[in-house]
Amino acid sequence: MSTDLYAVTVLGHDRPGIIAATTAGLAQLGLNIEDSTMTLLRGHFAMMLLCRGGADAAAIEQALAPLAANGDLDVAVRPVTDEPTPAAGGSAWVLTVHGGDRSGIVSAVVAEVAAAGGNITDLTTRLAGELYLLVAELDLPADADSAALEGAIRSAAERVGVTATLRPAEADEL
Repeated sequence: MSTDLYAVTVLGHDRPGIIAATTAGLAQLGLNIEDSTMTLLRGHFAMMLLCRGGADAAAIEQALAPLAANGDLDVAVRPVTDEPTPAAGGSAWVLTVHGGDRSGIVSAVVAEVAAAGGNITDLTTRLAGELYLLVAELDLPADADSAALEGAIRSAAERVGVTATLRPAEADEL
């Protein structure tokens, strides 16, 4: 695959300086970060970046190798192709789920989104004591029946003992 677009993932135990070291290595190669996300998951660092430039995957891996040298981080570089953005015309929604923690919450509610042809564009979950919280941003096709989807999501949520709401996203939230 010939490309100048690369997905870079950095995963592992959190410590100060990971983002600085990663971005410095990419900048030294002349790569431009086009999209990125980073989060901490209970002390574990997770970052994904899409970067573009003239360096190949081997050069990127070599530049970022010092990050993984002591074994507490894993770095992966993968060439990717530009995928066309799906045609606009749908609508943006926010799904919120909360309740007692148990297995199967995420799969129960997101299955309903998938069944309606929806695409989840962002998903965050948190566990605070016994309370589980899920917030997802999603796009629905223009012909989706949002009222039917909301009913299906609420029903699925009830089956796993949680509460769910679906509401249109405000333009400035995304």
